[in-house]
Amino acid sequence: MSAPAPAVDVRRADDRFTTRISWLDSKHSFSFSRHYDPANTHHGLLLVNNDDVVRPGAGFETHPHQDMEIVTWVLRGSLVHQDSTGHSGVIYPGLAQRMSAGTGILHSEKNDAWRLDGRAPHTDPVHFVQMWVLPDTEGVDPGYEQLEIDDELLRGGLVPVASGMERYDGASAIRIRNRYATLHAARLTPGDAITLPDAPFLHLYVPDGAVTLEGTGLLGTGDAVRMTATGGQRVTATEPAEILVWEMHATLA
Repeated sequence: MSAPAPAVDVRRADDRFTTRISWLDSKHSFSFSRHYDPANTHHGLLLVNNDDVVRPGAGFETHPHQDMEIVTWVLRGSLVHQDSTGHSGVIYPGLAQRMSAGTGILHSEKNDAWRLDGRAPHTDPVHFVQMWVLPDTEGVDPGYEQLEIDDELLRGGLVPVASGMERYDGASAIRIRNRYATLHAARLTPGDAITLPDAPFLHLYVPDGAVTLEGTGLLGTGDAVRMTATGGQRVTATEPAEILVWEMHATLA
């Protein structure tokens, strides 16, 4: 494959596909479910970047996945995960979580109507971003991993959240089965800045707050930038913000 040409493609929040039903407000960066655009199926290795808000007491009932690395990142509230391999857990802000679907897995994700301490019901929605990349090896055993990384985020900078790349061995919180991809996250206060890695494919997403991207300008909540054959730009917060950055060194055919 020839080297890709440098490009910076800004995708605004209002341009996303949207699914709204009684219990779910979901915004899709790429083709998903009944929303399909043959020109918008992925960027690099990233196939799904869904920004979901689920009301309390509701959620995704048990459903199947196969041969997919699924990373879930919660911004507010809590999400209860259960799967057919016997794993269960509560995902909350600062907890990195990955599910490898492998040869096949069933799971559910719900906004449990009880507080994490179990003392009283809550009435808060859960806001999370779910991201899918293909594994570089099919037919592996299903797996699940989660780890608290809140302390690393509080120290500032761009924190590896999930990675299959050797360069982040010992640094990333959780492992994904793709040696060409890494997800980074950062929590920024106004004036804080990070530098994007250099990679053939980058996906910068702003699930909350506002930042400026060097050479591009202001990005608000829900905005994304798809970068090709570039990197090294500064991202600076203009208000409290959280960003998610996929660094990818391969793309889908």
